[in-house]
Amino acid sequence: MLILQLFVILVFCLIHTQAGRLRFLDAVPRSRWLSFSGGVSVAYVFVQVFPEMAEVQEAFSGHNNWLVALEHQAYLIALAGLSVFYGLEKLIKSARQNEQQHHHKKLTVFGDHLGSFAIYNGLIGYLLVHREEPSLTGLLFYGLAIGLHFLVNDFGLREHHQLRYHQYGRWVLAASIVVGWVIGLTTSINELVIHSLFAFLAGSIILNVLKEELPEERKSRFLPFIIGVAAFAGLVYLQ
Repeated sequence: MLILQLFVILVFCLIHTQAGRLRFLDAVPRSRWLSFSGGVSVAYVFVQVFPEMAEVQEAFSGHNNWLVALEHQAYLIALAGLSVFYGLEKLIKSARQNEQQHHHKKLTVFGDHLGSFAIYNGLIGYLLVHREEPSLTGLLFYGLAIGLHFLVNDFGLREHHQLRYHQYGRWVLAASIVVGWVIGLTTSINELVIHSLFAFLAGSIILNVLKEELPEERKSRFLPFIIGVAAFAGLVYLQ
């Protein structure tokens, strides 16, 4: 399993560092492959993440801790993950509107955006080791869905930050995946903390999937999106 994890990590890193070479993704309207990838990511959220969230909620309910005083703890944490990344996106977009006036503001926006996704990627790398579904099939589905999700995220970041992302950002995001994975291999933390990290990441994935695929300016393609949804959902239910 360790060798397969390493393979998945290397694929994730290659996506971030080499996706810029895929010139056909720059098509207008949006590339069919990006819309297909977005569809796979959305299907992953609904047919994999949501059921695993139910298992996480059961785990919370079975422990005696301060979170038990709340209901639907896992979903509240997921909501927090979604809200945090939504807030970061709003702050970054607001700052970007004024960044042309000051060069240092451009660097600040880039640094904030890159830092938030470095943490995001680190969590994904960490949870590659501590997944809710630790089977081989679970690893393959995780690798497929998250890999295509990274492709969509990488395209969005490259579009926003262009040369700075190409020179620095892609390497930072690739490295953060490796760092998260290594931390996952070398540390052992409380089960509830792992469940909380998964729930937080789940909410973050939902926000990042939808913000890349739904806005009108993306000019997304509906048919490839639906094919991606159907293909991934079919794989899961036919396993």
